[in-house]
Amino acid sequence: MSDLPVNEFRAVPLQGRHVQLLPLHPSHHDGLVEAVRDGELWRLWYTAIPAPEGMAAEIERRLGLQQKGSMAPFTVLDADGKIAGMTTYMNIDSTQRRVEIGSTWYAKRVQKSPLNTEAKLLLLGHAFETLGCIAVEFRTHFFNQASRRAIERLGAKLDGILRQHQRTKDGSLRDTCVYSIIAPEWPTVKMHLQWQLEKPR
Repeated sequence: MSDLPVNEFRAVPLQGRHVQLLPLHPSHHDGLVEAVRDGELWRLWYTAIPAPEGMAAEIERRLGLQQKGSMAPFTVLDADGKIAGMTTYMNIDSTQRRVEIGSTWYAKRVQKSPLNTEAKLLLLGHAFETLGCIAVEFRTHFFNQASRRAIERLGAKLDGILRQHQRTKDGSLRDTCVYSIIAPEWPTVKMHLQWQLEKPR
């Protein structure tokens, strides 16, 4: 397979039963502010979730990285079409066909619902089946236990821990857990995610 150009990794609309992913747009600002207020998500010290007053800058930052070809940002909508959060393809490597799914946050009202499982199913399916990725990464703070459990439930495996990987917004040093799903694992992971969506809750 020939190398895929960077623009192949642009955000495109992805639709499921429980979630819709749309390319991030400045017009999503007010809905994103409302979503981030649900649970006051920016107050979690081990995350980098934008506060309401920083949402415009965060949208601009993500769209700027999109212009550089290193990020493809999405706005996440729930089954009712209401904005519920953000997610991205990031650290895009079009030559090696690798990408990270990250910079994800959701309003409290949709957490522990099928929304995240289906969002990851759509993003992983697009990455492996349309973009021809050889691996998809997930990264999170060592102390973000909820995020680590969610990543592991997807079927991702821990590649390792980058110690003192970066500084957080409060100046503390972050150890980053790096997980991945590789292309040969995708059929089984896909079946697992579909089963999770179909099982009674």
